[in-house]
Amino acid sequence: MDTPDVIIRKCEELAFDLNFTRAKEWKAQDASRVLVGNMPIYFPRELVHAANGLCVGILGGGDKKLIIKGDAYYQSYICHMPRSIVELVLDGHFEGFDGFIFPSICDVIRNLSGMFQLMGKGTFVKYLDYPQNFSASVSEDFYINELQYVLDQIYAINKVEVTAERLKNSIQLYNKNRSLITELYDIRQQFPWRLTAADVYHIVRAGYVIPVEEHNEILEAMIQHIQVDRGKPVDKIKVMVMGAFCEQPPVGLIKTIEMAGCYIIEDDFLLGARWVQGDIETTSGNPMHDLCMAYLEKSTFSSSVYDVNNPKENRLMELIKKRKVDGIIFAAPSFCDPALLDHPILQKACNDHHVRFISFLYSENTGQFKVIKEQVGTFSDSIKLWDEPVVINNL
Repeated sequence: MDTPDVIIRKCEELAFDLNFTRAKEWKAQDASRVLVGNMPIYFPRELVHAANGLCVGILGGGDKKLIIKGDAYYQSYICHMPRSIVELVLDGHFEGFDGFIFPSICDVIRNLSGMFQLMGKGTFVKYLDYPQNFSASVSEDFYINELQYVLDQIYAINKVEVTAERLKNSIQLYNKNRSLITELYDIRQQFPWRLTAADVYHIVRAGYVIPVEEHNEILEAMIQHIQVDRGKPVDKIKVMVMGAFCEQPPVGLIKTIEMAGCYIIEDDFLLGARWVQGDIETTSGNPMHDLCMAYLEKSTFSSSVYDVNNPKENRLMELIKKRKVDGIIFAAPSFCDPALLDHPILQKACNDHHVRFISFLYSENTGQFKVIKEQVGTFSDSIKLWDEPVVINNL
């Protein structure tokens, strides 16, 4: 295995390779392999893996792609990411992909799935509806039918039959992947100076474009690396960043937050990689049922999910208590309706429990961070100088 510094550099290259070179190389090694692009937030990648496929995250062009043609496809009052994705389509970045999955997040993503259909991209395009009623008796059949449609489309391409054993094996690989990512975050909670938030972001994002087996090896190497005492702690506060679950923040923004006096201990970047909390059980004998129940019973909270029986403001407070952060940074993409509609509810909960927070907007290609750095720096200084530790009781 390469040295940690080499691994981190490779992960950064993989994370922002808009040509998806590694994924296309993987596909070329076997005629029965397929590439399936999926938008954030969550899709059970185990399903595609079991069908001899690779799920590739479509996360936009970020600040690596100049938007020229994409602006003609969408109105100005929506988030930036769909325009950069259309730009990637028009410039041929998704050639070689067999299908595309658009999980239900918002109307913009629904429209983007229709745009892919109009442009004739891939053999299939699926807007994947998720159950909003979390009662298994109501939702299980519906959700399994949605997933089965994806399997049927892939089977029509490569004729690979997904058996219970294949799917169980894939679930176990992704269980390990989620466990390793969780361990990485847990270690950083105690020793955040051993690995920057930007490095963690690159490491996790690399897993969106390479086989899970390779990503697990990378995660194991990095966990071993940061378990060793290195570096020195700096006088920074510990924060959580919330609101960036879909359109990803520029890496420069992540670096700015940490340079301004914060350690990012928890976030909702790349939330799909950690969506299921804990392992997916595989003891029922029916892996499709297991995938479904994991979504219904072990999903994290998000602004894209209606969660009336388990309010997300309570779950946010529980996460703050678990991670022992000093405050929250609400950072949402401009015009992101799900995030911006939820923020007043979440911020009221912060006020009720005396949790300090600040809020700002960004877009994936934001290039200037001076104002944000000043805001975050002031937030950090005020907590270090005058604030009491966060204590959350009576949830």
